[in-house]
Amino acid sequence: MNGREALLRSLPSVSSLLAKKPVQKLIVDYSRESVVEAIRMKLDQARETILQSQPVNLDASAFIADVENLLRAQQRPSLKPVINATGVIIHTNLGRALLSKSAQAAMTQAAAAYNTLEFDLESGRRGSRLLHARQLLRELTGAEDALVVNNNASALIMILSALAKGRHVIISRGQLVEIGGGFRIPAIMRESGAQLLEVGTTNRTRIADYAEAIGDDAAMLLRIHASNFKQIGFVEQPPLAALADLAHRQGILAVDDLGSGTLLDTAPFGLDHEPTIQESVVAGADLVCFSGDKLLGGPQAGIIVGKRTAIDKLKRHPLARALRVDKLTYAALIATLDHYRRNEAPEQVPVWRMIALNPDTIARRAQAWSQRVGGAVIGGESTVGGGSLPGATLPTALLAFETERPDQLMAQLRQADPAVIARIADGRVLLDPRTVLPEQDGDLLKVLASVDL
Repeated sequence: MNGREALLRSLPSVSSLLAKKPVQKLIVDYSRESVVEAIRMKLDQARETILQSQPVNLDASAFIADVENLLRAQQRPSLKPVINATGVIIHTNLGRALLSKSAQAAMTQAAAAYNTLEFDLESGRRGSRLLHARQLLRELTGAEDALVVNNNASALIMILSALAKGRHVIISRGQLVEIGGGFRIPAIMRESGAQLLEVGTTNRTRIADYAEAIGDDAAMLLRIHASNFKQIGFVEQPPLAALADLAHRQGILAVDDLGSGTLLDTAPFGLDHEPTIQESVVAGADLVCFSGDKLLGGPQAGIIVGKRTAIDKLKRHPLARALRVDKLTYAALIATLDHYRRNEAPEQVPVWRMIALNPDTIARRAQAWSQRVGGAVIGGESTVGGGSLPGATLPTALLAFETERPDQLMAQLRQADPAVIARIADGRVLLDPRTVLPEQDGDLLKVLASVDL
């Protein structure tokens, strides 16, 4: 018998490990099934190590400790808070928009007590959840009616399924976009049952192109706002008002998918102008859809506003139930919209508060960090993110660390508690105070003090 075979034979059996008192305690804490699975995983790893002629510790106490560490790691929640020091305000991978304090409180209240999600206090009978947020959305956008579903891709699928199934939806070739996660507008349209009819070219589409394509099978003209990319140079797209006028003269619908969607003009904040939801309503679109958790600064949702007759058809469609949102989403959305009603969004909605931050204020925070943990304060740029305002940036100040192994430092930051997510540029690790909440400064500085800078 060679050395490897001897080591393999010396590995403990699952049953012998289960009989040990420390493992019995683990069974109480984690369940028998979880412990057995963890033991088998560790035994498999030990066998692989032996077969590769690598050193292995077969001490029972050390082995059980490894099993316990594995169980602890498996039981840790995979969804955990992090410190976003990237400078990307609406970071898709980090949960998109942060909620205001009022929205957080509203969600807690909705979760902690029974509520009127589908109950009419006046009549004492069943009510409709579709009424929640409706009046606020009408007031803020100027639309006749509104409907909330679980995200903007769902909103578009519902519109196409309910109002254009089996019929032509006319769209510019320059707007056949791909959104996050590899989802493409043509694929979404196919799944809805609508028939895509492309017009124009990649860079130029005129109103005449739409007019020539309208036939008996046409259901709508669809505009997809290029919220995650920008075309420059020899480009042309007709204004939404012209599309709406053509659609209505032909007896079909004009639908505007704004993607991110904003209730505030972005220009006063030093950004390019982003078409507002109100502008699309005024331009005559029958339906306008947009996200709740991007520039709006609320929870994940797909919001549809527009003409009452079109919204009524959506409400009666079977997808209205399949794509409906829950009490927590409504609570957060209503609280977020109320900030706009009170004209306090730039102060109370975190997305807009971060956008509105003065560069001098950011620089002072970066300097305070530098005095505590070192690093150089340099100028830089923040981005809005979330598929909003492509190419647009905001001036900021960054805390920069020169290191020969930036990837290694980034890994240390990610593995800290709480994890810190930074970015690398020109071989330096950069942290942007714009997206770090003031109350997170203490935790951030502790993490920075604990890693190899």
